[in-house]
Amino acid sequence: MSNIQARLQALSEDYTKLQKDLQDTVTSRQKLEAQKQENLGVQQEFEKLKDSETIYKLIGPVLLKQDRTDAESTVKGRLEFIDKEISRLEGHIKEVQEKMEKKKGEIIQIQTSAQAQGAGAGPQAVKARA
Repeated sequence: MSNIQARLQALSEDYTKLQKDLQDTVTSRQKLEAQKQENLGVQQEFEKLKDSETIYKLIGPVLLKQDRTDAESTVKGRLEFIDKEISRLEGHIKEVQEKMEKKKGEIIQIQTSAQAQGAGAGPQAVKARA
């Protein structure tokens, strides 16, 4: 019986680790989504600007003039990177969820077999006492 308990403990620890990994990955994805929205807002502001208007970039406490094409390409590059990272994280989330389901199934299977063994031992113990 202690072998079953040790196996259940190991599976439970693995499941907890997977939950933590999933939580961390979801948090990372949420941060990327916030960055994406921020950059989409900047991109929309660029579309509203006239060609004659100046773009400034905040670097530390200083505003520096920036070329419009450089600014637009930087934001576009960030958005592409963020989209790739979101896709990568979504794949990882799906993978972790599948691993969690597999572990959950193993845990249930071991618990069920342990209960069956316990139920099978019960009537024999009662007969031995009688």
